[in-house]
Amino acid sequence: MERGMEESEFQAMLDESQRHWWYRGRRRIVCDTLDGLRPPPSTRILDAGCGSGAMLDELARYGEITGVEPHPLGVAAAHRAGHPRVVRARVEELPFAAASFELVTCLDVIEHTPDDGLALRELHRVTVPGGHLVVTVPAYPALWSQHDVVNGHHRRYVRRTLMSAAVDAGWRPLRDSHFNTFFLLPAALVRIAFKGQGERQRRSELALTPRSLDAILEIPLRLEAALLRRGVRLPAGLSLLAVFERPKSDARASRLSSAAAPRRASRLQAG
Repeated sequence: MERGMEESEFQAMLDESQRHWWYRGRRRIVCDTLDGLRPPPSTRILDAGCGSGAMLDELARYGEITGVEPHPLGVAAAHRAGHPRVVRARVEELPFAAASFELVTCLDVIEHTPDDGLALRELHRVTVPGGHLVVTVPAYPALWSQHDVVNGHHRRYVRRTLMSAAVDAGWRPLRDSHFNTFFLLPAALVRIAFKGQGERQRRSELALTPRSLDAILEIPLRLEAALLRRGVRLPAGLSLLAVFERPKSDARASRLSSAAAPRRASRLQAG
């Protein structure tokens, strides 16, 4: 994606995004989170970094959907899947006017950007005051592995670094939790086993799970989704989920700034 994800890996992601247990489980958790926000039917929604548009299929029930995706293969796949409102763009340079969306999702995207602060500020710009941002990111820098390299990641996060970057960009945190908790220890052991193998381990962990196990492997994420629905905050996991709000006070500040601009111009002309 933003950082040279290997072409073969990006194609594998597109191929797996509908059926793979990880993507299905993440969609369930994100949709449960959106249910808690109760967006009205007229909600304008942006999925930033939408890939093939698999998440757009779910988001369509919440409102009017738009997607952006920087990779041409992703845009083409989304169009083939029936999502014509997907445009090619980077999350740091969104082709939309300010305050265009009430809800933005950005799922496992900002770790691909060289400057996550710039990405979060741009997402803030296109969100209306009072609107929401739902973000997921990979957790724990200590788990950095070849999986991150072939996927074009710049970083993994701890809660503090994600919250700090978002607050600095103007967002107000509402809630957060880890997820993919069940697989934390197995994944850590796998990454320790492959550590230092470099070129010998050129594929991501998408390739490590046979399709025959998808239904079984999705069960833990279903259980985690049920816990999160009940307000349980999971203290550890391979991923972080966070919900942010663009403060409503931004609207008042914007109006005051707009009103002050003509007065400043008048004083300058008078001077």
